Amino acid sequence: MALAEGLQNALWALGAAPLEHRSDSLSAAFCNLDRDAREDLTRRYEALCAHYRMTPSRNNPGLAHENGAIESPHGHLKKAILDALLLRGSRAFDELEAYRRFVDEIVGRRDARSRKRLDLERPALQGLPARRTTDYEEALVTVTASSGFTLKKVFYSVASRLIGHRLRVHLYDDRLECFLGSTRLMTLRRGRSQPNGKRGHVIDYRHIIHALRRKPMALLNLVYRDQLFPRQAYRRAFDALLANRTEKQACRIMVGLLALAHERACEAELAQAIGAELDAGRLPELDPMRRRFAPDAASIPHVTVALVPLSAYDELATVRPAGAV
Repeated sequence: MALAEGLQNALWALGAAPLEHRSDSLSAAFCNLDRDAREDLTRRYEALCAHYRMTPSRNNPGLAHENGAIESPHGHLKKAILDALLLRGSRAFDELEAYRRFVDEIVGRRDARSRKRLDLERPALQGLPARRTTDYEEALVTVTASSGFTLKKVFYSVASRLIGHRLRVHLYDDRLECFLGSTRLMTLRRGRSQPNGKRGHVIDYRHIIHALRRKPMALLNLVYRDQLFPRQAYRRAFDALLANRTEKQACRIMVGLLALAHERACEAELAQAIGAELDAGRLPELDPMRRRFAPDAASIPHVTVALVPLSAYDELATVRPAGAV
């Protein structure tokens, strides 16, 4: 999937396709799959090349120098990205898309140097098809009573209203797009199973906070507990609470803070308030936070209704239109 998405992005950015696509033997990734997975991977790769009318080929095994023309520029690109990060002064990005735009700018500047050589090669390229082909796997999953589903050894949480429903999932390299019928419901970050083979987890605290409020102590031993904390401040708060309060108190306060972040839609603001308390050497307390982030009291305007005296209706009854008998 990563190969299909990256290759198609490159072809459409180029605006053309070569007659041949060459890769290495991919033995490290390919030979670790079972037979059905290898056959499926081969079949999908051949279909991808056929869609763009490219002849698939691979380097000769044992001739490492054949990879040099690709691997060496790849190393130079990594070095250029590292240098740009050093000049930027920070590796922190607000979101993944911001980092991708950062890398695209670097790649664009480097590709501009090869424009003249590319113009010489362009007559030998062929046109693109009318549309892209799929760069995802499709799967059907059923949302269980645990308010989630498992796909490729990873458990994903979803809203409890979807329990019992059957979802169609488009599995990309970095995300999942979930559909109910033809309606796209949500996009989830793709998770990976653990290196030891255990199941991975992608959890949104909003999906399970209502269940946790009924049993706050369940927070203590959840296998995916760390994924419940949407920001670092929440994780710091729980560690500080465990160190200075009983386990029951720590779980009750932490679940209350997560519920407050969800119900008042103040996740970022609450995280800043929690961080300020911890930096000052104080533990976050639930009641003061609730008062601080309580909704504004609705101000009901005072309306004075002046009642019309009944005698006015008697006067109206005596009114006649002009010319009426």
